[in-house]
This record gives sequence, structure tokens and C-alpha cells, in this order.
Amino acid sequence: MMNIKRYVPFFLGALVGAGSLALALAQPPRGGGGQGGIIKPEMGDVIQANVYADNWFAMYINGKLVAVDPIDFLPHNVVNINLLPEYPMTIAIIAKDNADPKTGFEYGDRIGDGGFVLKFSDGTISDAKWKAKRIFSAPPIQYEPIPTSWYLPSFDDSKWDNATEFTTERVNPKKPYYDYNFEGAKFIWTRDLDKDNTVLFRTKIEKPGWKARWTTKPDLDVSGFPLR
Repeated sequence: MMNIKRYVPFFLGALVGAGSLALALAQPPRGGGGQGGIIKPEMGDVIQANVYADNWFAMYINGKLVAVDPIDFLPHNVVNINLLPEYPMTIAIIAKDNADPKTGFEYGDRIGDGGFVLKFSDGTISDAKWKAKRIFSAPPIQYEPIPTSWYLPSFDDSKWDNATEFTTERVNPKKPYYDYNFEGAKFIWTRDLDKDNTVLFRTKIEKPGWKARWTTKPDLDVSGFPLR
């Protein structure tokens, strides 16, 4: 007579193994498939951004605030972030050099200088093709209102001047700049690197024929949060 108890562990193991195999076969491939053929973005879809500003910046992409320099003043630092790109990509920057808002002087009684440089791993760089607009200049003190919706893709910057390129030697960036890849990117500002203390930049990156690999959109609602 066969000993049933002797074969119970074997049968249970076979059933569990078969169940696991069936479950594994039923799972959609990572990053693709899923219910309704939904494809989610993965880390391989993101690009890396390196940004350096003397002294501070905030960056919008396609109308969304995506990066703010966490150090208002010193030391100068590189902000390195990952971005999920969508083209055409409108990049809008507000950059500020350190300056007393009442005198325009930096460090007490002298004029400072600004500088901004950006490079994305998709080949996007800062250069003279960008548009630039001065908002605050001194001395003498000159303020212009920040245009409404200046960071949106729909904003018309055709009347803005082109940015002016400056050499690395002229801007004299601090050590963190040399720790990151900015090859090919140019330091930009308005024509007056010394007196213009708050500057808006804009550019639009086109990639004809580009189509997102993913088919999902975020459900996360971040509206209503304060923007610096």
C-alpha cells in the first residue's frame, strides 16, 4: 500500500512551483504592456541636467518649475537633476547675481558679475541662440516688471535680445563647475555681465519626429503649491 503522507510534500511543491510559473507568465513585461497596453517611463527615458549659476537660478520646462538652486548665495554650486523630456521643450530661466536691491552693489561697495551655464545629456546647451531679458540693473538702479507668463511655451520672446556668450575665464566659476560635464556649453548673460543682476532666459528645443515611448500621464496633482 502506497504511503500517501510520503508524497504530500512532493505534490505540494509541484503545485506551488506550477502556480508561481503561471503567475510569472501572466505578469506584463517591465516598462511595457500592462492593462490596456499602458507603457510607463523608466529611468532609461530620462536625461541628466547640469546647471551652474552665479549666484542663483530657477528653471521652468514647458511651463513647470523643475529646479531651484537650493543655495541662495555662496558657495556657488552645480545643480544636477534628472528630467523626463517632452519635445518641443521650452526652457525658461530666471537667474540672479548677488546685489543689494537698493544700491546694486555686491559685498558692500563694489559691482559683482553674473554668469549662467547649462548642459543636458540630450545635447542641449546654453549659448547665444538663447533669448535674454534684463529685469534689474544697477548702478544706477533700473527695474523692469517681469512679463506675465514669461515661462510658458506660448510666451512671445521674439523682441528679446539674444544672450551674450562669455568665456570661462571672464566668469571665473568656482570649483564645482569643473567637477561636472559642461563641454560645449557657453556661459551666457545679457551684454552687461557686471551691472545686470536679474536676467530672464528662454530657448525652445525642437526634435522633429520625436514621440514619447511611454503612454501614461501623471495623476499627481501638484497645483496650488507655492512657487519661489
